[in-house]
Amino acid sequence: MVTTLPYGSWPSPLTADLLATGGTRLGSPRLVGREVWWTEGIATEGGRQAIVRTAGPVALPPAEGAEGAAALSVPADRVTVLPAPYNARSRVHEYGGSSWSVVPAPGPDGQPPLVVFVNFADQRAYALREGEQPRPLTPVGPEVESAHGPSLRWADPTVVTLVDGTTEVWWVCEDHAGLVGRTAGADGPSPDGGAPRPDGGTPPTDSDVTPPADADGAPHIERSIVAVPLDGSAAEDPAALRRITPASRFVAHPRLSPDGTRLAWISWEHPQMPWDGTELHVAPLLDGSAGEGEIIAGGTDVSVLQPEWLDDERLLFLSDTTGWWNPWTWSSADGARQVLEREEEFAGPMWALGTTWCQVLDADRALVQHGRAATSLSVLRISTGELAPLDCPLTEVGGMQRREDGLLVLAGASPTAFGAIHLAELRLDDAPGLSGPSAASTDAAPAAAPTYAAPAAASTGGAPSAGPTPSAAPSLSALTLLRSSRDDAPDPGLLPEAESIEVPLADGGVVHAIVHRPRQEGLAGREGELPPFIAQVHGGPTAHVPPVLSLPVAYYTSRGLGVVVVNYGGSSGYGRAYRDRLKGQWGVVDVADTVAVMEHLVAEGIADGERLAIEGGSAGGWTTLACLTRTDAFAAGVSSFGVAELEQFRLDTHDFESRYIDGLVGPYPERRDLYVERAPLSHVDELEVPVLLLQGDEDRIVPPSQSEAFRDALAAKGIPHAYLLFEGEQHGFRKAETIVTAIESSLSFYGQVLGFSPACVPVLALESN
Repeated sequence: MVTTLPYGSWPSPLTADLLATGGTRLGSPRLVGREVWWTEGIATEGGRQAIVRTAGPVALPPAEGAEGAAALSVPADRVTVLPAPYNARSRVHEYGGSSWSVVPAPGPDGQPPLVVFVNFADQRAYALREGEQPRPLTPVGPEVESAHGPSLRWADPTVVTLVDGTTEVWWVCEDHAGLVGRTAGADGPSPDGGAPRPDGGTPPTDSDVTPPADADGAPHIERSIVAVPLDGSAAEDPAALRRITPASRFVAHPRLSPDGTRLAWISWEHPQMPWDGTELHVAPLLDGSAGEGEIIAGGTDVSVLQPEWLDDERLLFLSDTTGWWNPWTWSSADGARQVLEREEEFAGPMWALGTTWCQVLDADRALVQHGRAATSLSVLRISTGELAPLDCPLTEVGGMQRREDGLLVLAGASPTAFGAIHLAELRLDDAPGLSGPSAASTDAAPAAAPTYAAPAAASTGGAPSAGPTPSAAPSLSALTLLRSSRDDAPDPGLLPEAESIEVPLADGGVVHAIVHRPRQEGLAGREGELPPFIAQVHGGPTAHVPPVLSLPVAYYTSRGLGVVVVNYGGSSGYGRAYRDRLKGQWGVVDVADTVAVMEHLVAEGIADGERLAIEGGSAGGWTTLACLTRTDAFAAGVSSFGVAELEQFRLDTHDFESRYIDGLVGPYPERRDLYVERAPLSHVDELEVPVLLLQGDEDRIVPPSQSEAFRDALAAKGIPHAYLLFEGEQHGFRKAETIVTAIESSLSFYGQVLGFSPACVPVLALESN
């Protein structure tokens, strides 16, 4: 029996409370000894990120032919290692990234292993053993106004073993105040005019520090790889910190060779972003710091990511020299060589430090992610460039690691499964002529080696084994669920079906999008009625939305609203040429592509052309506001912490993205005309439809001033609007109460503007002045 109701008014058990509190943010799965460790975001504890582990070892099933169960042995319980109120979250680049690691060797007398992490509140690095209180490893970073918080920050801890057997933890250090002293073998003495460096054991206070500045008056921020003593001596004495690499504006991916003699890392400078251009360095390690080295790959227009040592001499890395992030290798004897050329991405934009896309398995094999928008898994044979595809149902993989016995842990999602951490057995011991492109590959055949290199997952200490003589293709067992982001997965009848489409453009190109039509079993719209449709435009803008199951999308579709996710020109996942469509065209190409997708849906009879809405956050908020002010395609829009203008934004935003707009729009002040002309705030006079603005009051990436300037312009023109400012929220909402209010307010707003009556949500008050 099918009941017909107006689109948008369907009752649905998918409530805002369910979205806010029923799910768990999962990340960073790691194999620590025989256990699996990961992170969980706890919305009911203010969104803090806790470190969690299995309550015991995870074991593979017995070998074929042996007696015993055929399934993985996985403990039912889990243990929270990091106690409240500690929050393992970094503010390096403001987006952070990897925030914890485990020193593998167990403690004395059978104690638990040592965990190192960075705490969100004070951005200090800490160490703890399970059951004990954390102790600080790094000094207090005095708050300075330009940093809007602690001036010393830490991310991506990497455990390394030196030639003498000493175990150290190296961190990416972000220094806003010039507090980390230079060491012999790195940069020499500190330059004249630098901030005072405290001596003795007394940490500097806020008044002791004068942040250094660049020639243009902007804050001078240095980043480098720094060794932090595990004995806590640097907690009171910054002089105990040892700089490993020379200071750069940005650094990432420190990798020590297995024999401990050479260091590889990447760096880049303003105005590049890491997906625009990076440089891959290799240098000898002398007296604990990088000596004079060489740049072996990359540049201002080539992005190189994730170097990994295959052995003492050869390095694997990912480079987009040919227009796609593909694997390359380098050695001092042979230089750089491309492993295979394929019109697929083997990496993505590095928004978060510590992000990896592959893992070295032995000296000739690596586990790799690759694809276009959706992700496939394969084993790459480096000597031949051949891929052996693995049968994996996930279309997005957020992290993976294989243990020596074959246990694989990976985080990911698919169009039919929510994000989760899975376990499987990846067998390599019978793996012959790895051959044949994966099912998700393009028509391009693997090419023989030109001249360059590729990536792998974090590997430190100990050379990869040469691997067994292959005899059959690698194989992946069925996935075993370890931890789902949702323990309360809803009825499949409430969930949408994703349809990937390519919308042709007049210039011969296409726009990529994913359509989710209204769906709830037993309900249908009224005869002759077309559904309202919401365009969702992602942030970044150098990012993309993969085809995976999304409960926020289902919240709308189960109520009779359609949703289309637009991966407009500039999105990642489709090669450099597609990314570069947005170069100098932000506010033009993204707008035109989004409108083209909506016009396509209307022309195909999928959406009601009079009831189209748009929403997005951050850079997606910019595209939302630009579409509303520059086109008449939409009846309403919701901007979450969106960019409204560019001149003040470039001064107020954080260092990582402070020169991003140079590439997206043009250099300032030379192209000030474009900064003004492109800004949605400059075109509010052309706006005729209501707008909802959502904002966190602690957002350092897109400060509240952006939303508030647009709110004031809406009020001055008398356009119906609402502005909700959420206390204690940063760039993206983490608190349960915030998420509930934001979701329900958006639905109420759409109902008022698009002409339907949503069930069971408070009415949002709109203002006109």
